[in-house]
Amino acid sequence: MRFFFLVAGGSFLLSFSAKLLSDELLKRRIPLAGSFLGLQPSKNSGIAFGIRLPPVLQEVLILIALVLVFVLAWRSGRSRWSQVGFGLIFGGALGNIVDRLRDGYVTDFFQVGTFPIFNLADSCITIGVAILLVEMMLHQRNKRGISNF
Repeated sequence: MRFFFLVAGGSFLLSFSAKLLSDELLKRRIPLAGSFLGLQPSKNSGIAFGIRLPPVLQEVLILIALVLVFVLAWRSGRSRWSQVGFGLIFGGALGNIVDRLRDGYVTDFFQVGTFPIFNLADSCITIGVAILLVEMMLHQRNKRGISNF
């Protein structure tokens, strides 16, 4: 679980620091590649993709999800890759939760095309899920005895 805590702490610190910098420095959109890519401040009071749920239900579901990630990490976090994946998910989620508790919303700032604006914590969560999916597929492949490419 050592890697889990290191990665979770690192992803939390990076994502929350990015939110604080965004709050202080990003007052209007900064184009990085024309209208396609930029840094754009946005306040997200919902969950993923700005979906809104009733306030109490939303907070309860977020808390349940965080506890579930920790329990899953504790039970299945044998490999370093699963510890890294779960650590990224937990640290990113914790960064979003602390930001929500502080402001009442989550600060988003990455704008890519027409995709919903997101933040570094969201990226950590997405990368963590991708790592776990790849690990799961490789485990299933090895379990069935399928040879390498």
